[in-house]
Amino acid sequence: MSDSAQEFERVLASRRMCRDYTEQEIEPALLQRVLLAAFRGPTAGNTAALDLLVLSQHQVAAYWDLTLSEEKRERFPWPGLLKAPTLVIPLVRPAAYQERYQRPDKAHTGLGDSLEAWQIPYWFVDGGAGLMGLLLAAEAAGLGALLFGQFEHEQAVSAAFGVPEHCRALGTVALGWPTATGRAPSASAAGGRPDPDSLIHRNRW
Repeated sequence: MSDSAQEFERVLASRRMCRDYTEQEIEPALLQRVLLAAFRGPTAGNTAALDLLVLSQHQVAAYWDLTLSEEKRERFPWPGLLKAPTLVIPLVRPAAYQERYQRPDKAHTGLGDSLEAWQIPYWFVDGGAGLMGLLLAAEAAGLGALLFGQFEHEQAVSAAFGVPEHCRALGTVALGWPTATGRAPSASAAGGRPDPDSLIHRNRW
C-alpha cells in the first residue's frame, strides 16, 4: 500500500465527531484548505449548488444566542462545544438542480419539470458528499469537527445571517482545535457499529 493510501486509511479510521474545543483560532490558510475540500465531491449534472456560510467571533456567539437559550445552556452536556472558534453552515440550492436539468442536454430526463420529479433529492446527496470531504479534510489537518442539525432553528438562523430563502441548510459544522478529551464518544456510540461485512451484499441481497 502506498504512503498516500495509508494516510487516507488513517484519516478515515480516525475521524470522530468532536464536542470539546480550545478557544484557539484556526489559521486562515488552513481553514481555507478545509473549506475547499467541500467542493471536491460529486454533483449531479455538474450543478455545483453547494454554498458555505462561515461564522467566526461575534457571529459564532450570535448563533448560539439564537439556538441555545440560557435555560438550556445551563444543562447543556457539551459546554466545550461553544468554544469552537468557527461554525460552518453548508447550504444547498434545490432550484439550481431543476434549472440545470431544463437545459437541452438534460431536458429529456424530465427532472427539470419540478423538484417533485426528483425521486431522490440529489441536492442533499451531493451536499452530503461535499460535507464528508470537509470533515475528512478537518481530520487530516488535526482539527476537530462536529456536524449537528439545526432542526427547528433553520429558518431563524437563515434569517439572522441573510441566507436566501431558496437555500436549505444541511446542518452546522463546528470546527476548531480539540481538547484532549474532545473526541470522546457520545452516548449514542455506546451501541457500537454493525459489522460492515454484514452490510455489503454482493451480486444479490
